[in-house]
Amino acid sequence: MDMMPRRHKVHLIGRHAESTLWLARYMERIENMARILDVTNTFARDADDTRNWLSIPRINGDLAAFFEKHGEATQRSVGEFYLLDDTNPTSVQSFIAAARENARTLRALISTEMWLQINVFHGRIRQLAPATVAPDHFTAVCGMLKDGAQAHTGITEGTLYRDQAWHFYMIGRYLERADQTTRLLDTRFHSLAPRTDAVDADIDAGHWNALLRAAAGYHAYRREHPSGYNATEVACFLLANTAFPRSAGLNLAQVEWHLTQLRSRYFLRMPAALERLDQLNGMMTYQNIAELAGRNLSPFLDYVQREIGALHQDIVGTFTG
Repeated sequence: MDMMPRRHKVHLIGRHAESTLWLARYMERIENMARILDVTNTFARDADDTRNWLSIPRINGDLAAFFEKHGEATQRSVGEFYLLDDTNPTSVQSFIAAARENARTLRALISTEMWLQINVFHGRIRQLAPATVAPDHFTAVCGMLKDGAQAHTGITEGTLYRDQAWHFYMIGRYLERADQTTRLLDTRFHSLAPRTDAVDADIDAGHWNALLRAAAGYHAYRREHPSGYNATEVACFLLANTAFPRSAGLNLAQVEWHLTQLRSRYFLRMPAALERLDQLNGMMTYQNIAELAGRNLSPFLDYVQREIGALHQDIVGTFTG
């Protein structure tokens, strides 16, 4: 009996491929937003700590949109903007609505368990109310969002059939993780790097702590660097570490693997995407990141973010054009 795996030539239709990418990206965004809100709430000096709360609209490129609706950045205003405002395209309300709509498009391809969990999660998010952003409930709501997003990840891992749709889903997940890690580092790295006027080492350590926790990397970083924080080591950890699940380098390497599988198993050609990935991955080395961190990391991070956006378009254009 021939036990060799069959190669499949039937491709996903364009809207299914793109919807699968976006479903993964939107669910990742919910977890990422919840983590950043929760960490900021923990490390802000008080609910009116404008500098810390303002970092969230800055990370998401939302400063202009935020100040159109709110006069200052506080726990309540930032919480309302990102937890309750369904007219804000970067709020969890918008993310879950878009995720559910993409899941509806994919109803014939995703598992029943995935579909049911997304609907329950959607209902819980839609029930959030102004009292949600009050200090007494803020951490619990962020925890609910993280738990719901992680439940989706676990259910997807355990039930989604390993065909083309799965590869596209994983590509979307890894693209989003790489993008979010670079945005987080770009926004906060240079404000935390050693300065001649730094006088309070405990405050600096607390901010490095917050940065790593926002990336879900605090415990992993401390395992490798138990003695303290070093700006270059943090940058290398978040960009070039090959064991940390949210490092940009690891996630871009995973994207390349899934694209290669789509090419070899399903004969899907993607020369532009693979060429762009090859260039990006060649830059995500410890030596290169360490050198950039010692000079000016921001232009490189801007470049990586643009390339991730272009990579998404390469993939969509190749497979859905």
